Amino acid sequence: MEMIVALADIYEKARQFWQAVNDGKIIAFHGEMGSGKTTFIHALCEVKHVSSSFSSPTFSIINEYLFPGGAIFHIDLYRLKDEDEAIRAGVEDCFYSGNICLVEWPEKAPGIFPENTLHIYVDFIDSRTRRLRLGDK
Repeated sequence: MEMIVALADIYEKARQFWQAVNDGKIIAFHGEMGSGKTTFIHALCEVKHVSSSFSSPTFSIINEYLFPGGAIFHIDLYRLKDEDEAIRAGVEDCFYSGNICLVEWPEKAPGIFPENTLHIYVDFIDSRTRRLRLGDK
């Protein structure tokens, strides 16, 4: 899967993304700082009709959002040093909860991700456009 996402059509692309990943429960977003990971995750939550307020979990590490189909864990590993810190923060508990997990900076703790994790790479094209592509670890 490869998708070009412009800011103007981000919600339509988020709907298409959910259709494309079907049962993807753990989705790891790779990309440079400012590549648009958080912005796209926000759109993914919006189209799932998240009822709680959305904020980046940079300092809290894990935010839980409720939507009509259950819960979404938004996880940001940027501030963590290693896999042990991620485990102590409860990231693995989220992975095995059965809920959707949207993870930023997965390269900070690559060894804790289950085999069925979907890895999405976000590439900067220009100030309003990004490329998302599904890839292997």
